[in-house]
Amino acid sequence: MRAIILFDSKTAGGSTDKLIDSIGLELARTGAYVEKAKCKSTGDYSFVKDFDVVIMGAPIYYLIVSSQLLGALMQSNLKEYLAGKKVALFLTCGSPELMANLLYLPQLKMNLVDNTILAERIFAPDQISDPTVIAKYVLELSDAYQKESH
Repeated sequence: MRAIILFDSKTAGGSTDKLIDSIGLELARTGAYVEKAKCKSTGDYSFVKDFDVVIMGAPIYYLIVSSQLLGALMQSNLKEYLAGKKVALFLTCGSPELMANLLYLPQLKMNLVDNTILAERIFAPDQISDPTVIAKYVLELSDAYQKESH
């Protein structure tokens, strides 16, 4: 599997950055090739075509998915290059999981109607550095990828 993690994070070295690195390392342990790229709302995403799986993640700020990731989905050519791709989603936020699933994940999913979503996860603050929770997310993603690929 060739995976790219597209992310937005306001602070370099912050909790979302650490989570992205942990997800990438865990995926690499499964034999996947992993790269990461920070989103820009007006970036060129033609490189996405070179990957089997696109993992998208961001923190929640003021009740919306971090603006660069949403902006990339709405203003750049990202949706064009995501066509038919398998994707996985994650968000970091302190809101209760039910609220996050109802309010935040749909902000991404409404832009991914033609995609197969392999895994999705809301990471609460106490889960961002929990290796068990991260491993479970990666296992879910890997298992779904294997099933979809056969």
